[in-house]
Amino acid sequence: MRLLRRLLLIAGFGLLSLSANGAPNAPVEGVEYQRLSQPQPTDTGKKVEVLEFFWYNCPHCHAFEPYLAEWAKKQGDRIVLRRIPVGFRESFAPQQKLYFALEAMNRLDLHKAVFDAIHQRRMKLNTEPEIMAFMESQNIDQKKFSETFHSFSVQSKVARVRQLQEAFRIDGVPTVAIDGQYLTSPSIIGQHMRGAPEESLNSATLTVMDALVAKKK
Repeated sequence: MRLLRRLLLIAGFGLLSLSANGAPNAPVEGVEYQRLSQPQPTDTGKKVEVLEFFWYNCPHCHAFEPYLAEWAKKQGDRIVLRRIPVGFRESFAPQQKLYFALEAMNRLDLHKAVFDAIHQRRMKLNTEPEIMAFMESQNIDQKKFSETFHSFSVQSKVARVRQLQEAFRIDGVPTVAIDGQYLTSPSIIGQHMRGAPEESLNSATLTVMDALVAKKK
């Protein structure tokens, strides 16, 4: 398992310069994005499927979230954005169930609140009791949330994530998959932008995503 390995390398040793052969607005395969050797099926019709693999405890995912949310708004009906809470270890399962429970209850308006609680308020939301206490503070019906949290539907989605991680070869977050074919991320782009701040990497990632979405005519 190489959780956040690329991002840790970037933090520890600096970023590589942008390749002379590629730029975010004209991305090059193997430079600003990767192509899956086995494309994955999508069920979004003419709309482009966009999957964001994330982890609530990841500070880079927290930093990327507002960029992604704004980008998705601008894309409008061209895309279908689906967030995928990764499960690199069994200890990730409570947060996975937290996300899918919010999704099932149509309360993803609290998605950013979860990120902010962890990274701005320094709250621990790693266990079921911690999550339940946080949900209570957000005025969520505790009985309904608990039932949803433990539901077969949520458990099935958690199990499905493991399959998606393998299919898309996810080894770090945040990573974005476009149309079941392409992968990009701030860490991939960071390998070719020496010394760039995280804000620049996030913005460049969105530019690459624009180009990859445009590939589907």
